[in-house]
Amino acid sequence: MLDNLFQKYLTAKNIIFFVILVLFLNFISKIQDIVIMFFASFVIACSLEPVVKKLISKNFTRTTASAITLGGMILFVCAFFLPIILIGGNEIKNFAIAFPQYIDSLKDFLYTSPLISKSNLAQIDIGGVISSASNITSNIIDETINIGKNIGSAFVYLIVSIIITYYFMADRDTIQKTYLRFFPSQMRDRAKDIISSISQKVGGYVIAQITTMASVGIIMTVGLMLLKVDYALLLGLITAVFDIVPVVGPALALIVTLIAVCKSGALTISLVIVIFTIAQLAENNFVRPYVFGKFLDLHPLIIYLFLFICAKYMGVIGVIFAPAIAATAVVLIEELYMKNLD
Repeated sequence: MLDNLFQKYLTAKNIIFFVILVLFLNFISKIQDIVIMFFASFVIACSLEPVVKKLISKNFTRTTASAITLGGMILFVCAFFLPIILIGGNEIKNFAIAFPQYIDSLKDFLYTSPLISKSNLAQIDIGGVISSASNITSNIIDETINIGKNIGSAFVYLIVSIIITYYFMADRDTIQKTYLRFFPSQMRDRAKDIISSISQKVGGYVIAQITTMASVGIIMTVGLMLLKVDYALLLGLITAVFDIVPVVGPALALIVTLIAVCKSGALTISLVIVIFTIAQLAENNFVRPYVFGKFLDLHPLIIYLFLFICAKYMGVIGVIFAPAIAATAVVLIEELYMKNLD
């Protein structure tokens, strides 16, 4: 039986294909930014595919359906974020100006709080902790400023990504046929099933991610508004945006929020922590398992594994797309190894 397997798969063509694949993977590791841009465009195109199919069923051509869908998505994003930018622009400016004062207030609160004994303060370098939080926030602000300075390059990348996404949608059939030509004829049906499974799973990533971010942002914003905290909308938005980076993002959002409310006293700080805990528990125990399980069918441990791997080799962008990358890898392992093993 083993000899038959070797004769069937260990052919000259398959060996050449494997060698080319290894060389190709080594090559794309050297153009990581471009690969991530294409992968991100592929993920967005897959997430919009159900809308394109629905329009095609109403006698639209794929080209027209793709243009309408992508244009509608762009208009929706602009309509959603433009009011936030216009309304929150002044809040962001005032918050950035007042932020150093919030840090000083937090220091005073910690040193005078009856909840923290002097013996504990002696063991904790409060100034160092606050400085670290301040440095992290300053780094985030600096990165934002750098993005603003390189707005021209960012705009070009955005336009290119939109064009790539359009072609992934409009020329889906052509791209699929070209992709299948790289495989031997006896493997093409299997390869087609694999790419269809990957498209279906990574397409759900965008919807799942937006849903989880929105759940945290809404709970935090409503809770902070009920407490009449200054910059409630801005802090809720920060919590939602930072949530895109698992583990680290929510921690940074909590630090920024606590610094902003430290003047309001111990009761408000305690209630903010409770609201933040409720938001995280609701997301991690109800929203995230449901939406990620439904759209990606991935165990949280797998997502965390790829989170750390992507963080090490791809940076922040890799962390953002870690669940989609995990879904792709799981499909490949399942189809190429586990099914053959079974």
